[in-house]
Amino acid sequence: MRDPKPVLRGRSGRVAIRSLRQCRHHPARNHATPRVGLCLVQSSDCSAVTLTVTGSSCHHPLVRVLEVVTPAGLARVHLHGCDSPRAGLLLGHGAGGGVEAPDLVAVREIALTEGVSVGLVEQPYRVAGRRSPAPAGQLDAAAIAVVARLREREFRGLPLLVGGRSLGARVACRTAGLTGAIAVLCLAFPLQPPRRSETARAPSRLPELDAVLVPTLVVQGTRDPFGMPPPNGRRTVVEVAADHSL
Repeated sequence: MRDPKPVLRGRSGRVAIRSLRQCRHHPARNHATPRVGLCLVQSSDCSAVTLTVTGSSCHHPLVRVLEVVTPAGLARVHLHGCDSPRAGLLLGHGAGGGVEAPDLVAVREIALTEGVSVGLVEQPYRVAGRRSPAPAGQLDAAAIAVVARLREREFRGLPLLVGGRSLGARVACRTAGLTGAIAVLCLAFPLQPPRRSETARAPSRLPELDAVLVPTLVVQGTRDPFGMPPPNGRRTVVEVAADHSL
């Protein structure tokens, strides 16, 4: 029997991505798989967004740094783990930024209070001290290798959620199917690169979003120069009063 799809719910500024796995015949059902979800609450004036994760809280997260050998080089995972996590959340950084970006830190802290272990992934090019991103194939290969490593131990048997900001969101979208993620979180998805007067307009990245087959939550600033992605049947887009930095 095929795996039941996660369910996406939204109403009046509230958006939730949930993995229910309620089918009594599903193998995970016999192992007390927890009900896990992401819930984003938006204020009426779009001035604030709070991301919460349903589940029990993690009062004493265990923090450590893992180094993972990937086909693209050495990646680094800043792992904030719970003693008895209900799920695992992996987040990637932007092209020129790091894992301490304010929006990534905010998501990490809220997820931890709800009993979800969080891994902030530094791509190999950043670990090596380079600022220019590696090609998409190398970024994706590194992300897939990190997931495989965490599924062996720290995230073993846990529902997996993936996401990131900007470049990290693109990587999460492209690899969600290969990593078995149940949902995707995109912070400031770089939909359409701003056009420079002397160059032709770059192609839209919308196909990367459209290719995701699990519920997807996009948090996008209304002043983001990369534009606003459209919602669809699997994708909910929440607009906030912010630019690309959220």
